This record gives sequence, structure tokens and C-alpha cells, in this order.
Amino acid sequence: MIAINILSDAFFAAIAGIGFGAISNPPLRAFRYIALLAAVGHACRYCLMTFSGVEIATASLAGAFIIGMGSLWFGKKVHSPMTVLYIPALLPMIPGKFAYNMVFSLIMFLHSMDDPVEKMKYMDMFFSNTMVTITVVFLLAVGATFPLFLFPKRASSLTRHKI
Repeated sequence: MIAINILSDAFFAAIAGIGFGAISNPPLRAFRYIALLAAVGHACRYCLMTFSGVEIATASLAGAFIIGMGSLWFGKKVHSPMTVLYIPALLPMIPGKFAYNMVFSLIMFLHSMDDPVEKMKYMDMFFSNTMVTITVVFLLAVGATFPLFLFPKRASSLTRHKI
């Protein structure tokens, strides 16, 4: 049952990665790698959060780092920059639930201006969800670009052919 949950999480992340990749118009040879990176990165985050008790920010950092390392490796095969592979693969890891709750709590805060207790509740929800959303998005960017700083020569040679 655990394997089915991990594989279904990876499958749906791969489908989302392909969809996000389609709107950014990468070369066709990149789609299989985008799907693979999205699946592996999201499955890593899922496993860390579900089985290790790691919070979403640290788990997202680990998943993004794996996606970044994979895009560094697969970028050479595709002859494309890392961003062509890792941006569509990262997008399924955006914390949509927290972003939705952030906007919802802001709207509810504006609707409850007459009730101080409700107003404070929604303000607390807004700041909590905002902090999670911003932190996770920031750590996704850091994790995916960190391999670029670890291997700068390899990253700059991804689109170059050997002569």
C-alpha cells in the first residue's frame, strides 16, 4: 500500500510536470526528463513528509535539490539549460493549499471587520499560510539552483557540443 501511494504521487506529479512543460515549449526530447524529475522530486518530498516527519519546507528543499541535480545531469543529454528541465518539474511542488488558504483568509479577514475575534483568527491564518508559502517557494528556488553553484563548469557546458 505504501508503494502504491508513493507511485501514485510520483505519477500525478509527472503528469503535472508534463503539463507545465507543455506551456513553456521545451524541445520534445525534454518531456520524459521533466516527467522523471517531477516524479522523483515530488516522491522524495512525499516520503520525507509522510514517513520521516519532516516539515514541508525542508522536504521541498530536498526534493528541489534532487530535481536540480537531475536537471544538471539530464541537461547534457537534452542539450538544454537546466531551467528548461527544472522549472516545469518544480511547479507541481508549489504549496497550492497554503496559497489558497492565504487568499481565503485575507478575504475572510476583510469580511469580518466588525468582529475582532474573527478578524484576529483570519489574520493569524493569513500570516501563517503566507509564511509557509513564501518559505517553500524560496526553498524550491534555492534547492533547484544550488547544483548550479556546486558545478558551475558543468552547468555552463550543458548546451555546448564537444568538438
